[in-house]
Amino acid sequence: MKQLKAGVLAGIFLIAGVLSWAGARLWNAYGNLPGVPLAAPVVLAVIAAVLLATALSLRSRLKAQRERRPGAKGVEPLMAARSVVFAQASALVAALVAGAYGGTGVFLLMDGLDVPARRDQALYAGLSVLAGAAVIAAALFLERVCRLPEDGDDTDGASRARA
Repeated sequence: MKQLKAGVLAGIFLIAGVLSWAGARLWNAYGNLPGVPLAAPVVLAVIAAVLLATALSLRSRLKAQRERRPGAKGVEPLMAARSVVFAQASALVAALVAGAYGGTGVFLLMDGLDVPARRDQALYAGLSVLAGAAVIAAALFLERVCRLPEDGDDTDGASRARA
């Protein structure tokens, strides 16, 4: 499984942001722009918390497994693989959603914040972008925790014993 690149996520964020900004301009020209839900940053923050909790749990279990502590609960390879898939999918979706809310937020900022409802929508969009960044950071951390050790990164000396 290939490691997710930050450049790919930044590209998705930027493309979604530009398309969302253009769509918001077009939609606003022909009617009322739909609002940014308050639940958007909350849901993204919950996903970031789940990813972070999973990463911290797996990291401690992997550390105990490497140190061969008695009674240490190991990590099944399939569980680690599923965690990486969850992290990568979450990061990709978060980049897309954060870009969409970012583009909408930029449009709202450019349109003016005289109306209190628009000001609230811009705030929710900004919080969604921040929560999306938190999801991406937690997902990349989880992916790094589940990474297989390279030959030079082997801490138990097995690679040195083979040489």
